[in-house]
Amino acid sequence: MVATDEVREIFADARSLYASALERLEAGDIRDAAEKAWRSTSRATEGLVVARRPSAPVNTSIQVSAELRGLALRDEMFRTFPARLAERARYLYNDCFYNNQCEPVESTENIIRETIQYIEDAENLAETP
Repeated sequence: MVATDEVREIFADARSLYASALERLEAGDIRDAAEKAWRSTSRATEGLVVARRPSAPVNTSIQVSAELRGLALRDEMFRTFPARLAERARYLYNDCFYNNQCEPVESTENIIRETIQYIEDAENLAETP
């Protein structure tokens, strides 16, 4: 990993957004919780890409996704990340937040709560030489 202040800040932001998602979930606002969980997923993905491909441009989510897919092609350790990212984009951002279709709520809550595992997995891979 390129242990830069930028990477540390990105992962700290991802964890902070995740904590906010849990707060919104506990307050009963699943739509806002889903959006914050999606943003935390997106930031963790950005942190992983910046750590593993520091010269890669990561100005947009499209660039981050493309770099992540490239990492998955080159290294089996990253193989599941593109599908995990896509699932979260679809259910958390597109379906629940953007289209307000969060049913079944229990399933959406589970995806929100499982976001911490995505963050931890991304952080661990960012730190792996």
